[in-house]
Amino acid sequence: MDNQEIKQSNYSKIVVGWIVFITGILIIAWTLLNSYNIFTMKAQAPEFFTTPNESVAQTTSGDMQEQIEIIIKEQLKGMIPADAIPVIFNLAIWSILAFILVFGGGQIASLGIKMISK
Repeated sequence: MDNQEIKQSNYSKIVVGWIVFITGILIIAWTLLNSYNIFTMKAQAPEFFTTPNESVAQTTSGDMQEQIEIIIKEQLKGMIPADAIPVIFNLAIWSILAFILVFGGGQIASLGIKMISK
């Protein structure tokens, strides 16, 4: 291998290293921007969980078990809104996904830095 081939090899490693580094930084920036928009309510969180559309039907059969279930559901709706639980779960799942993306972007950027420095 002569000197020209070594320079060409180093140059291509540096270019690829910069591309990998910038890709990692872009992943982190995209994730943080989306997280900011979600938590400031400028955008909605991805829906992993949805609220079931239930229609509460009045029972005329006199089945005591069904009447008790309806009463309990109505009481729980008074304490915790039905829409709150899926929203909390969606935000928790997005937070976990954002952590994974930021961590992965950091690893990719780190790999790019290693390629640039060699």
